[in-house]
Amino acid sequence: MNRIIPTLAVILVVLFVLSLALFTVDQRQYAVVFQFSEFKRVLKEPGIFFKVPLLQDVRYFDRRIQSIDEAEPARIQTIEKMNVKVDSYIKWQIVDVERYYRAVGLDESKARDRLRNTVNNMLRDEFGKRTVQDVISGQRDAVMARVQQVADADAARIGVRVVDVRIKRVELEDSTLNSVYERMQSERKAVANQLRAEGAAQAEQIKADADRQREVVLADAYSKAQTLKGEGDARAAAIYSDAYGKNPEFYSFYRSLEAYKQSFSKKSDMMVVDPSSDFFKYMKNPGAGAAGKAGK
Repeated sequence: MNRIIPTLAVILVVLFVLSLALFTVDQRQYAVVFQFSEFKRVLKEPGIFFKVPLLQDVRYFDRRIQSIDEAEPARIQTIEKMNVKVDSYIKWQIVDVERYYRAVGLDESKARDRLRNTVNNMLRDEFGKRTVQDVISGQRDAVMARVQQVADADAARIGVRVVDVRIKRVELEDSTLNSVYERMQSERKAVANQLRAEGAAQAEQIKADADRQREVVLADAYSKAQTLKGEGDARAAAIYSDAYGKNPEFYSFYRSLEAYKQSFSKKSDMMVVDPSSDFFKYMKNPGAGAAGKAGK
C-alpha cells in the first residue's frame, strides 16, 4: 500500500508533464511554437508534437480560405464623376505563417484591414478609369481580375494569398440615378428627333420623286394623246376628203344636216336668217341636189 501511493503520484506527475509537453495540430491549422514569446518553429502538418513545458507555448493560425465581406458598400466614383455603391468580398488564405506573424502578429484584424484597404483603393483606381456601363456589365471581369492581381501581390508581403476578389453588385446612388435617367431621356429624345428628321427628309424625297414621275407620266400621256388626236384628225380629214371627192353633193347635204342638228339641238333654240340663204337650201328643195345630179 505504501508503494502504490508514490507510484500513483509519479504517474500523475508524468501525465501532467506529458499534458504540458504534448500538443496536437489539426489539418485545418498551422501551429507556431514560441519560446519566451519568441518565434521558434512552424508546424504545417497535422499530428501530435512535443514542446518544452513551461518554456514553450503554441499558437494556432487558421490555414483555411477565409472571407472578408463588407458590411457596407464602398462609395466609388467613375470616370463620369458619378457615384456608385460597390459591394464586394475577398477570399484570402495564410500561406507563409512566419511572414504573416512578423507582419501582423496575432492580430488578424490588421491583415483584414490591409487587404480591405488594398482592394478598395484598387477598385477606386479601376472604376475611375471606366464608365458606369463598363463597370456594371461591360468590363466587370477585367476589373476584378486586375484588382485580384494587385491585391495578391501586396498580400504576399504579409504571407497571405488572395484567392478571389468578387464584385457582388454595383448600384447607382439616388442622385446618380436621377442624372442617368435624365441623360437617357435626353438621348432617347435626340434619337427620336433624328429619326423624325430623317423620316421627314425621306418623305419629302419620296414625294418629290412621285411628283416628278407624275409629271413625266402626264407629259408622256399628253404627248401620246396629241399624237393620237393628230392621227385621228388626219384620218378624219382624209375620210372627209375622200367622201367629198366621191359625192360632193352628198357631202354638202351631210354637212347641212350637221349644221341643222347643232343649231336646233333644243326646242327653245331660235335663229333668224334670210329665207333665201343657202342654209335652207335643202329644206326648200330637198330633191334639187338629186335632180341636178341626174341632169349632169
